[in-house]
Amino acid sequence: MRDRPLASARAGRSATISLDLVLCRPAGRGLAVLLVRAVRGRERWTVPYVGFSAGEELEAAAMRGAGTALGAVPAWLAQVRAFGDAKAHPAGAALSVAYVGVTAGRTGDAPRGGRWFAVDHLPPLAARQRAIVVAAVEALRERLDRAPIAFRLLPAAFTLSELQGVYELLLGRRLHKASFRRALQAAFLVEPMDEWRREGRGRPAQLFHFAPRRRRDTRRGVRFELTGG
Repeated sequence: MRDRPLASARAGRSATISLDLVLCRPAGRGLAVLLVRAVRGRERWTVPYVGFSAGEELEAAAMRGAGTALGAVPAWLAQVRAFGDAKAHPAGAALSVAYVGVTAGRTGDAPRGGRWFAVDHLPPLAARQRAIVVAAVEALRERLDRAPIAFRLLPAAFTLSELQGVYELLLGRRLHKASFRRALQAAFLVEPMDEWRREGRGRPAQLFHFAPRRRRDTRRGVRFELTGG
């Protein structure tokens, strides 16, 4: 079944159920969220969304919608939760199922009709979509210790400093270096390679690759100590 049009292009009747897509990308030392121009309501911008009807697979519809919004398949996408309150939605949807996703690349590469905004400096959004963005970013950060989100934003070979930088970007906080490396070792997420890369004027840094090892305690995730700031 073909996707409903995105928010930037839709006009006409309201959707009963919408899939609202909070798509994030690295921007400097923080996250940016993709918004598209609204054609209804008082707000100028809206989170990309697609309509949904019975017979569609939720995950497939969300992935297709995210791919259309980005012009490429997202690196990672997951459902957050449903919003069925009385808060305003740009399509007048009675129920919205929120998804959060990440994509690599530069924030200047926005699709036509779209623009990347820093997550802490978003323009006015419809009330329900504002709540959706807040919940989606919170869910993204909560799932970092269990899903390989950070690794989807890195090349196959990376240094531990690069990996820590991605975690800090996604969390919006600085991490304690020694604690970060102990947590990686305890979680068995990465393996060293027999390759090195020079970073600045110091000694070359060893390269690693994502290679999680199965553990008996599958519930154990990665726990990092945060620094101030």
